[in-house]
Amino acid sequence: MKFGQVEDPSIIDFTLPADAPETAAILAANKPKQKFHASVGCAKWNKADLKGFYPKGTKDELTYYSTQFNSVELNSTFYGMPVSDQVITWKEKTPADFRFFPKLTNTISHFKRLINVKEPVEQFCDAISNFEDKLGMTFLQLHDNFKPKDFDRLKIVVNEFPKVIPLGVEVRNREWFSNTAIAKEFAQLFEDTGIANIIVDTAGRRDMLHMRLTTPTAFIRYVGANHESDYSRLDEWVDRIVSWKEQGLQNLYFFVHQNVELASPLLSAYFIQKLNKAIGTDLKIPKMADDKTPPTLF
Repeated sequence: MKFGQVEDPSIIDFTLPADAPETAAILAANKPKQKFHASVGCAKWNKADLKGFYPKGTKDELTYYSTQFNSVELNSTFYGMPVSDQVITWKEKTPADFRFFPKLTNTISHFKRLINVKEPVEQFCDAISNFEDKLGMTFLQLHDNFKPKDFDRLKIVVNEFPKVIPLGVEVRNREWFSNTAIAKEFAQLFEDTGIANIIVDTAGRRDMLHMRLTTPTAFIRYVGANHESDYSRLDEWVDRIVSWKEQGLQNLYFFVHQNVELASPLLSAYFIQKLNKAIGTDLKIPKMADDKTPPTLF
C-alpha cells in the first residue's frame, strides 16, 4: 500500500492525536450494551506478497491464512465486481469465526464517482451477502480527489445503502479534514446512518487520524512504514484501544498494511500479542512459516 508513503519515516511525528470530543459520547451511549469483538488481519492473502508466511507446499493460501487470522481486508473486490459463486467459495474455505471485509468495487467509487451507482451497489451487496455470518463490514474508499464539493453524491449513496449490510467509509481528500464545518457535517451523517468513519494511520497523511468514531465500531487501517517506529506506533494503538474499550467500544476492526507487505503478518502478530495481554482477547498469534525470518524486520 503506497498511499501516504514518505521517503524518511524518522522525521514523522507518529503520536496519535487526542480523540475528537464526540467520540466519548458515542462510546458512552454504547457502554450499557457493550459486547466486545476484535477482528485483526492483513489486506491480502496471496503468497507473492506475504513471503515467508506460508509453509512450503501450501496448496490453498486462503485456507491456510484463515488458520492464522480471524479476518481479512478484502481488496480484490475493489478491482472487480464480486460474483456470488466466488464469494461462496471463499466463505466455504474458512472457519466459522472468520470474517471478510470487502472493499466496494472501483466502478462505484472511482470510475462512476458515486454518480448513478444504485444498480452496481445493489449488485455488489447481492454478491457479498453470500458471506452470510462471515461478512464483517464492507467499506467504501473514495478517490483522493473526491472532494466535499461532491458531498451530495455521498449523501445519496449512504442514505440508499442497504441497511442489512454494515458499511464503513474512508474519505481521503484533505479538504474533508481541513474544513471544520465539513468534517463535522460528514461525521454527523455517518453517525445518523450508522456508518463507521474509517481511520487511516499512514506516515504522509496524519490528517486522516481524525479519531472521530461515529459508531461504537473502530475500523482502523494501519499502514506501516517498514521502519522500526512501526512497533512503537502499534504500542500506542493498543493503549488507545484499551481506553476505548473501557469507554464502551463494541467492535475493533484493525487491518495491517505495509509498503512492503511481507512484514504485515509479523506486525500483526506483534499487535495481537500486545492486544491479548492488554484487554484479554484470545486472538491467535500468527506465525511466519519461514523460521529464518527475524523477530522484527527493522
